[in-house]
Amino acid sequence: MSGLSEPSLMELPMESWMSRLPCALWDVPLFHLAIPGSHNAITYCLDTDDRSPIDLMQPDMLQKLDKFMKPLIRPFVYKWAKTQECCIKHQLDCGVRYCDLRIAHRPNDSSTHLYFYHGVYTTLTVETVLTEIREWLDAHPKEVVVLSFSHFLGLSQELHAVLLTTIRTVFASKLCPKKAEVTLRKLWASGYQVIASYEHSTERRHTELWPDIPYWWANKCKAEALIDEFERMKQQNRRPGGFFVTGINLTEDLKYICTHPTESLKDLVMSTYPMLLGWVKEQTPGEEDGSLNIIAGDFVSESCFVPTVVALNQKLLKRSL
Repeated sequence: MSGLSEPSLMELPMESWMSRLPCALWDVPLFHLAIPGSHNAITYCLDTDDRSPIDLMQPDMLQKLDKFMKPLIRPFVYKWAKTQECCIKHQLDCGVRYCDLRIAHRPNDSSTHLYFYHGVYTTLTVETVLTEIREWLDAHPKEVVVLSFSHFLGLSQELHAVLLTTIRTVFASKLCPKKAEVTLRKLWASGYQVIASYEHSTERRHTELWPDIPYWWANKCKAEALIDEFERMKQQNRRPGGFFVTGINLTEDLKYICTHPTESLKDLVMSTYPMLLGWVKEQTPGEEDGSLNIIAGDFVSESCFVPTVVALNQKLLKRSL
């Protein structure tokens, strides 16, 4: 009877879904919960005036064409590099609690300003965006975010030190040490709201930085192929012991881009979300092999992606009743 009377977690207000979870889930480690994430979270502010070389944009052929046909190629780059359209505060309001943050330093820039990067650089600096996240957390003291810092294009050891100082200064006492017990109840009691994962050996020397979080990436441009690959990975790989991400983000290839010249990554993603979310609904969070933890996607505020992921925690709740 009690299981039938429990309200659906999909109906929770997404801006405060963690604080509204039933108390039966307050002592579940965060790496056993289902957490919605944003793949390449800061691509809503790509610099359309940027003329720096394309270093990381996939497919690789775009890098070569860009050198000789920049005016023709750049519009394609922007259409396929943008993975999110909403600012970080709106993503958090929508319920995102994991952010994929890819850090870069602009070439030939004598300053220590750092930006985000996906094919091209962003207009917003890392410090600006992290400050926006901190301000949002100030207004939502019982919500917790996992921030994954990675890639570090063009960062020297000096710039790593700058980034680490920025992270410490902005988040201060909100930073959760990597040996802390990460249940909602424990985090609330300690005032910790930020789990900062750092994909670099630098993290080993800093107690406030967590190691890089495994990211399951299927590298497929079709939903069916992506689902098949994840099912294969679930069967062949043991579940990682801590946090890990399953990225349902599709990866376009040059053939797809050339045969869909009027489309964008958003067109591809939105057309496949019904099938992908159907697969997500079948997943289960928890500690067992085959269970999922963080699920990250593109254009996460444009569909029912976030409520669908949050609602998976209903399965954990039913086990506890």
